[in-house]
Amino acid sequence: MQTRTLGRNGLNVSALGFGCMGLSFGYGPAQTKQDAIALIRQAFENGVTFFDTAEAYGALNEEMVGEAVAPFRDQVTVATKFGFRDGDSKQGMDSRPERIRFVAEQSLQRLKTDRIDLFYQHRVDPNVPMAEVAGAVKDLIAAGKVRHFGLSEAGAASLRQAHAVQPVAALQSEYSLWWREPEAEILPTLEELGIGFVPFSPLGKGFLTGKIDDKTEFAQDDFRNIVPRFAAEARKANQALVDEIGRIAADKHATPAQIALAWLLAQKPWIVPIPGTTKSYRLLENLGGAAVALGEADLARIAEALARIPVEGARYPAALAARAGR
Repeated sequence: MQTRTLGRNGLNVSALGFGCMGLSFGYGPAQTKQDAIALIRQAFENGVTFFDTAEAYGALNEEMVGEAVAPFRDQVTVATKFGFRDGDSKQGMDSRPERIRFVAEQSLQRLKTDRIDLFYQHRVDPNVPMAEVAGAVKDLIAAGKVRHFGLSEAGAASLRQAHAVQPVAALQSEYSLWWREPEAEILPTLEELGIGFVPFSPLGKGFLTGKIDDKTEFAQDDFRNIVPRFAAEARKANQALVDEIGRIAADKHATPAQIALAWLLAQKPWIVPIPGTTKSYRLLENLGGAAVALGEADLARIAEALARIPVEGARYPAALAARAGR
């Protein structure tokens, strides 16, 4: 696995990371701690050195990650996040400096570590000036409790405000073949400021794997049940894009998921996607995406398909969409 650098302060990570959210949050029943730990360790054994969790994913998620990486803690980068009231994404934002400090201490305990390698603000808090947020993290960095500062789903103005106080190593936001909004303003801003980009949901919350169609039923507590883009009619309409990706994948002797990840890696050298999974074989498939080389003709073919096939359905319900891009 090759490595990439996020930001200008030497945060080197594997070209593909591992998004740990789905191990216990958002996509149906949680994995057992034993199974989750085994999967994280398998990822490390196959070259992954970048693991992503958050307070909002529940205490279990951070505990899983901390226990899993303990044997090789100094060889990996662990990212976690603050920013929701009482750690509950349903309650709205809370990035008051005192709350940031509290979350850092709690995350350090759950992760069983002496430092957080990358500490993200999970969503921009409109009630707390970005200078105060960045200043609080800057103090944690000075204290040795945090190494690098990140933002998630932040807009260009917030990125600039934060970066002026404390250099931002990475922005984590959704970006994939079926959500390309960051290309308009975010990617140029990141390039200008020297900030890395960590796309979450790089496989379109599973849809770009080709294993989901309009007949697929999700678990009752699966987040996708409330996502307009995953309504049955939207999935049926969006199948055309997945079919085209499948044809490109077949020609490259790859899978649709591998093409989706290879496409992201081909966009910029400072992009590090963090696909998640609960299955060992899917983990290995995803990591194989880092070895797929897309030439100019391949990228042109994908661009033509994206221009020709519109994606149907909003990526978030309105209330959640309002939190992004601030």
